[in-house]
Amino acid sequence: MHTVVERELELHLVLSPEHSIPVPARLSYRADDPYAVRIVFHVGSDHPVQWTFARELLVEGVFRPCGHGDVRVWPTKVGGRSVVLMALSSPDGDALLEAPAAQVTAWLERTLRAVPPGTEAGQLGIDAGLADLLAPRLSASLDQTGAPSPDDLWLRDPWPSDESADGEQS
Repeated sequence: MHTVVERELELHLVLSPEHSIPVPARLSYRADDPYAVRIVFHVGSDHPVQWTFARELLVEGVFRPCGHGDVRVWPTKVGGRSVVLMALSSPDGDALLEAPAAQVTAWLERTLRAVPPGTEAGQLGIDAGLADLLAPRLSASLDQTGAPSPDDLWLRDPWPSDESADGEQS
């Protein structure tokens, strides 16, 4: 079972410097997808809007402006409150969202405790999968007569080397 870290919070969709509207959202992080964070926006439709981007981008964006292209994140103050702004851009439109910095930071700290930076690759099981894939197949690959199984014949190099068994060219 993989760890899931979620937080419901209210963001504000910035319409102009003077006006914004509240948008309920859920921040979500899954240890089995350790490089990504998801933000699901409940915008009053049957289908919520989901954005997925790098956890590292949000971590950095809490402290300094970062990102380019579709997702940009930066800290600022609005009315004396610390907030994190997220500018999201897609072919369907652009949005500027304001999130309370303390709540985002607390949630990020929980994700960083669940999967510390630098350990993400270990959560994916890539090393174990590659080891299984590349492990030599022993006697199980021989049939009852001692001949190679059809799978082993299929996996053999179809273009054998031009070198003989003792390493000399033929």
